[in-house]
Amino acid sequence: MKKILFATENPAKAKRFAKGLLENGIELVTLNDISTSLVVEENGKDAIENALIKAKAYYNETKMVTMAMDDNLYIDNIPANLQPQTFVRRINGKRLSDEEMIEHYSALAHNYGENGKLTARWVSGIAVVNNGIAKTYTICNEDFNISEIPTKKITPGYPLNSISIDIKLDKYFTDITEEDKGLVDERENGIVDFITRNA
Repeated sequence: MKKILFATENPAKAKRFAKGLLENGIELVTLNDISTSLVVEENGKDAIENALIKAKAYYNETKMVTMAMDDNLYIDNIPANLQPQTFVRRINGKRLSDEEMIEHYSALAHNYGENGKLTARWVSGIAVVNNGIAKTYTICNEDFNISEIPTKKITPGYPLNSISIDIKLDKYFTDITEEDKGLVDERENGIVDFITRNA
């Protein structure tokens, strides 16, 4: 079975693709599974650049087929200086905890949203480096709402799920069931296909 290194320490992010890749004969390992002291500065201008920076750095360090992913967040109807883009977790130079992220973004929904909700979208950049050759893939995910009212559930690694609402399902991301996930997972099949082709 092939192995691919996912350049992340976020178990929720790895879980997102592990099952689909395993079904395609690829075992996903993360930075938590290997020994490395490498620290990579993500200073790209967008999701693709950050994904490439991480994938290349960890490929060069480990010589394993390596994938990396970065997510940029875009929110409608907020001031330009508050637009997170590549700095989803880092606000005003500070790295926010999960709880602080929920507080910050729910406050944006309260201050700028219509009926306490903002429309937002994730733009994801994925890079795979195999034999020194880098391939990239970008996906703009469907619009969702950010609510001023959080649920009591927190998804470790994905704190914004507590205030994010799937518009089609009209459910918080934390409340999406396994049955619902069949619909949501279809949106990510392209990512799994891309990784499988290039691993």
